[in-house]
Amino acid sequence: MPLDANPISEANSPESSGGCQILLIEDNADSRMSMALLLKLVGHQVVTAEDGKHGLAAARAAPPDVVFIDIGLPDMDGFEVARHLRTFLKENVYLVALTGFNAPEDRQRALDAGFNVHLTKPADLKTLEELLASRSGR
Repeated sequence: MPLDANPISEANSPESSGGCQILLIEDNADSRMSMALLLKLVGHQVVTAEDGKHGLAAARAAPPDVVFIDIGLPDMDGFEVARHLRTFLKENVYLVALTGFNAPEDRQRALDAGFNVHLTKPADLKTLEELLASRSGR
């Protein structure tokens, strides 16, 4: 049984308070666990979801500051998830597209779907820290 078998799991601790409330929607268990751990280690509270349906439920239950969304999800793609999140979280959330596609049209499609930024996988730590520092200081 994989370590991250629950569709929604928390990866936070008391010492991680003060950072952003992050929702990570990623269907690949290894990627999801690795990124959640990395984000936790740099001081953020992280909730994970393995697909769009569970991600939307998690966002409704505890609205996050930032949502990282894999574009290639199994039940609904990340573009659809972003559009749904915008309907109930409006501009109160910062949406980050995570994808392996980096063509100009991919970036534009992400912006058109409501994402604030488009990151190509794997996102490097410095980029993530800069992005999240700008969000936690608001």
